[in-house]
Amino acid sequence: MLVGVPREIKTHEYRVGLVPGSVRELVHHGQAVLVENGAGAGIGFDDEAYRSAGATIAANAAEVFAKAELIVKVKDPQPTEIALLRRGQVLFTYLHLAANPKLAEGLLRSGATCIAYETVTDDRGGLPLLAPMSEVAGRMAVQVGAHYLEKEQGGAGILLGGVPGVPAARVAVLGGGIAGTNAARVAMGMEAHVTVIDKQLAQLYALDLQFGSQLHTLFSTVENIEREVLAADLVIGAALVPGAATPKLVTREMVRRMRPRSVIVDISIDQGGCCETSRPTTHADPTYLEEGIIHYCVTNMPGAVARTSTFALNNATLPFVLALAGKGWKRALADDRNLMAGLNIEAGRITHPAVAQSLNVTYLAPEQSAAPSGG
Repeated sequence: MLVGVPREIKTHEYRVGLVPGSVRELVHHGQAVLVENGAGAGIGFDDEAYRSAGATIAANAAEVFAKAELIVKVKDPQPTEIALLRRGQVLFTYLHLAANPKLAEGLLRSGATCIAYETVTDDRGGLPLLAPMSEVAGRMAVQVGAHYLEKEQGGAGILLGGVPGVPAARVAVLGGGIAGTNAARVAMGMEAHVTVIDKQLAQLYALDLQFGSQLHTLFSTVENIEREVLAADLVIGAALVPGAATPKLVTREMVRRMRPRSVIVDISIDQGGCCETSRPTTHADPTYLEEGIIHYCVTNMPGAVARTSTFALNNATLPFVLALAGKGWKRALADDRNLMAGLNIEAGRITHPAVAQSLNVTYLAPEQSAAPSGG
C-alpha cells in the first residue's frame, strides 16, 4: 500500500504524521511511503532524512493525496485538504468531529474512510492514541497558565508556587484523566495548591493513592465545581467524553464571578470545551479576555512542542498504521475491535455512536462497514 504523509497546514502546526524512523519501519514491512516536500522541517527532519528512510518525496500535497491510498496526518484536514480526498481513500488522523459539524459534512461528502485517533480504544477502555497528546497538553497547561498569570501577560501577577509567607496559587483541574493527572502532577511540582474534580470515584481514589495528601480531590457536583472555580487562580479544563462533545461544566456566571485576570486553560476545546465562555484559538492568537478572565483555548496545544509530541504520537500510532497498510482497512478493523472503534466515517455515513449523537444524525454501526474480505 502507498502511505501518504502531507505537510500539516493548520496555523502554527509543526508536527508530522510519520517521522523517518516510522517510515523506515513501514518500508521494512514492504510498504511504500510518499512524503510531501518539507513535511518534517518543523521538527528538524529534512527531505533527505525521509529519502534515507526509504520514502519518496512529493512536490506538493496534491500529489500526496492523488497517489496515496492511506493518508496519515496529525490534525484534522483543512478545507483545501478535504477537497483533495477521494472515495475509497483512508484518512488516519485526529478528527474531533463532535465539535466540528462543518468538518464532518466535508468528510462525508468526500467519500473517504475516516479513522480518528481520538476514538481508537485499548483493552482497558483507554484511548491510546489520545493519551500521549493528553500527557503533553496536561503538562503544558500548567506552564501556559503560569505564564499568563504574569502581570506582563495581562494576568493577576501571581506566582504559581507562591513564596514563604505568601500563599501559593490555587489550581482547579476539571477532570482526572490523563490530561488532568499530568496537569496536577506539574502544578504540584510547582508547589501550587491543586484540586482535581472528577465524577469517577475510582479515578479519585487512584489519584489519592498516587499523590497522597499533597493533592486535593473532589467528586464532581455543580456545588463543588462552582466553589473551586471561584476560588481558583488557574482553571484547567481536562474533561473528556470519548467521541462526544465535552459537557459545559463551567457556566458564564461562574466565569463572571472569578477573580479578575485569573486564567482558564481549556484543554478540552478540541471537543468543544468545558466552559461556556470557551472558543477555539490558535498559537498565532492564543488568548482572549472574556468576563475579565484570560482564556487560552488553543486547539492544537501539543503543536508548540512539536518534536516531543510527534515522537510520542508516532510511538502510539505506528502499530495501527502498519496494520492498516499491511492488511487493508477492512481486515485491519475486523481483526482489531479497538481499531474498529476509531472508524468515524465510511461511505458517506457516520459510524461512531457518540459522534452521531453529538451531531444529531443516525449512524451506521462500524461492523457493517468493515468486513474481512475488503481492503
